[in-house]
Amino acid sequence: MKAIIVGGGIGGLTTALMLRSRGLDCEIFEQADTIRELGVGINTLPHAMRELAGLGLLQKLDDVAIRTDQLYYLNRHGQEVWREARGIDAGHDVPQFSIHRGRLQGVIHRAVEERLGQDAIHTGCRLGAFTQDEGGVIAYFFDRAGAHIHTARGDILIGADGIHSRVRETLFPNEGPPCWNGLMLWRGARDWPLFLTGKSMIVAGGLNAKVVIYPIAEGSSPASRLTNWAVLVKVGEGNVPPPRKEDWSRPGRREELMPHVARFSVPYIDVKSLIAATPEFYEYPTCDRDPLPYWSSGRVTLLGDAAHPMYPVGSNGASQAILDARCLADALVRAEHPRQALLEYEKKRLPMTADIVRSNRRGGPEGVIDAVEQLAPDGFDNVDNVLSYSQREAIVRGYATKAGFAAVPGLAAVRA
Repeated sequence: MKAIIVGGGIGGLTTALMLRSRGLDCEIFEQADTIRELGVGINTLPHAMRELAGLGLLQKLDDVAIRTDQLYYLNRHGQEVWREARGIDAGHDVPQFSIHRGRLQGVIHRAVEERLGQDAIHTGCRLGAFTQDEGGVIAYFFDRAGAHIHTARGDILIGADGIHSRVRETLFPNEGPPCWNGLMLWRGARDWPLFLTGKSMIVAGGLNAKVVIYPIAEGSSPASRLTNWAVLVKVGEGNVPPPRKEDWSRPGRREELMPHVARFSVPYIDVKSLIAATPEFYEYPTCDRDPLPYWSSGRVTLLGDAAHPMYPVGSNGASQAILDARCLADALVRAEHPRQALLEYEKKRLPMTADIVRSNRRGGPEGVIDAVEQLAPDGFDNVDNVLSYSQREAIVRGYATKAGFAAVPGLAAVRA
């Protein structure tokens, strides 16, 4: 068994490790000239961390990440709507990590090089086309100038090439561009004095306007952390084409962002000063795609953002890609034929991730903030009088169960 993996991001690299650990061969083809440690902060939830721990990566990740211990949901006035323990503090056997996306990818990338060898990763390779028959799959790769540089042969092809997936486009040529809901996301990170426990995460505001703050690494001193921030604001109507993909990671403009930041009040940290002190940051349209009727066609399948791109809600994007990798590797080991394995993988993962995509459009667990803000837009004296504890719990717990990371009962929620 040999797999051709298109895409060297978190999903593709993790898939390679999962296959290797089960004695299956693979090669990775990445269109970028190098696999660089780019991006800012993300969260990896315990169900995904459990899989990475199983690959022997827990200590290396622990060295470069923060173990998230508390999550606060606030309204835009800074009043507490919900608070809960996270990771180990919530009763899980592994942490939830807040981590720089590039450092997460870097740890997995180095493990791939160590275990599969550097020759298993091919950079500067853009997928042009692929063909398949009863004997396998052939994929043709090209450089930036359009010259053919590599032909790969394998038993299956895995499209882990992101929201602009060439593999997905080939399987669904009439799908069109990603769906944009009119929300723009600005993201940055800055060394900053620690707040709360130094391991806490804050989400303030509902789906149409919110700010997210959390530390992702140790800082320049014991009293500081590399602190990730994100501001998400609705700037246009949905159901229109998103900005050109070339503009998806362009430098943000402070004069556009700061008026939005002024809408929020966060009691535990000076958000305005944090963002004002960040020398550079970037903006992205928040896009996803409609769930597909299927992922697999013969010996070809999709994984991660190529299969189920979702809004950045609930800390779930990278985590679901990691879960995909585990499920697919297990299916390939069990099945008598690759096609059978791909269908088994799709049957298990597609419905679950489709539910998460739809839930994220409604706000996911953060929908508890929207529910409270809708009923009390100007704030409240007692949140229980706005929405009862059990009603708020149902929103948050329902999403955690749907996404597969529900905490141990009795340890997760904390009453204000």
